[in-house]
Amino acid sequence: MIEGGRGSNTMPLMCLIAFDFRPGNRRHLLLAANRDEFHDRPARPMAWWDWPDGPLAGRDERAGGTWVAVARDGRWAAVTNFRDPGVEAGTRSRGELPVRFLEGAGAPEAFVREIDARRAEYGPFNLLAGDRETLWFCSSHARPAAVSPGVHALSNGLLDEPWPKTRRAAIALRGLASTASIDTDRLFELMNDREGAPDADLPDTGVGADLERFLSPPFIVGERYGTRCTTILSLGVQNQAAERVFDSSGRIVGEMDYRYPLSSPSSAASDSVS
Repeated sequence: MIEGGRGSNTMPLMCLIAFDFRPGNRRHLLLAANRDEFHDRPARPMAWWDWPDGPLAGRDERAGGTWVAVARDGRWAAVTNFRDPGVEAGTRSRGELPVRFLEGAGAPEAFVREIDARRAEYGPFNLLAGDRETLWFCSSHARPAAVSPGVHALSNGLLDEPWPKTRRAAIALRGLASTASIDTDRLFELMNDREGAPDADLPDTGVGADLERFLSPPFIVGERYGTRCTTILSLGVQNQAAERVFDSSGRIVGEMDYRYPLSSPSSAASDSVS
């Protein structure tokens, strides 16, 4: 079984997020994330939904949701699967959660508490929902909690659970987050770490040693399942969202870059696609 495997009624979701949350700063969020998925599951790359008021996000074409989404006012949300093979899939797609948050006007805390009350509908998940001043986390396996300022990492366990890939990503991001300018190439390279963890460091999540080993690198390469895209977000007074899309061999097959000012719906985003 690979997370959220074929036949699940919910979408398999982004599996590694490293971020630096700095409320009140000119840049309140710096985020780098990898989405892992079956390669034959159709998806669209990051783009504006319903311009100019919709979110900037990729789109899962099977369930219609997304894995990370950002609004023009600095609000954002992201989900990962919680790896628990003993828990049944929910009746609703976890991918709808980031979209629902950005479609509403509520505060992050209110939203995650609402989702916590209905968490059984979504199966195993982790959710981050934030704005310029606050960031909240909730999970199918943990109650809602405010996220403290600083560098954090989330994979398919709880927030900051010390899996090898989360430790490595957090340490690497901490070395880059203090700089004023953003070097997206360095952030992409940070998430392109394809080295597996030693067996002694592997978590035991109930999927067996072979699968734990396969899933242990920050960037997963596999014929059927692997890292499909890397997303970079830099949110503040000036915003940047960049994404690279990969094929099953881990080769770049698409690249997007969006830059736009805070809360300026009438201003067109500058984007380049390769």
